This record gives sequence, structure tokens and C-alpha cells, in this order.
Amino acid sequence: MPEDVEISIWDDGPYEVNGPFTIKCEDGRLVVIEPGEPCFLCRCGGSKTKPFCDGSHDDIGFRGPVVAPTCAPGSD
Repeated sequence: MPEDVEISIWDDGPYEVNGPFTIKCEDGRLVVIEPGEPCFLCRCGGSKTKPFCDGSHDDIGFRGPVVAPTCAPGSD
């Protein structure tokens, strides 16, 4: 049975993604995130290591509250 991927939104910070999962880069390279290895993805747009978070949200004063819609757009 495959493990579930869980995404948590940090208030004024990154997305924390727990997998396993794979990120496919534009050039075709794959970044494999193993089970139980948390990965933090940039949500502020300021990271120098995108798609990964480098803590820039603190430096730029990013404000992004943890409020997700009950249903994803286009999922009806």
C-alpha cells in the first residue's frame, strides 16, 4: 500500500511536505524525497533555492496565513 503525502502550511512560512514523493525539474532531473524525510517548499517566492525554502520569508516579511479553501479550485 503506498504511503500518503501530507502537505502542511506554515503560518507566514513554507509548505512542509512529507512523502515519499518526487519533484521533476524543468530539465528532467528528479529529486526524490524519501518517506519520513520532511521537505520545505517555498511559498513566498523569495527563496534562492527554489523550489525549496531557504528562510527568506523571514527576511522579506512574508505574510501568508494558514487558510486553505475547503475545496480546491476546479475540483467540482
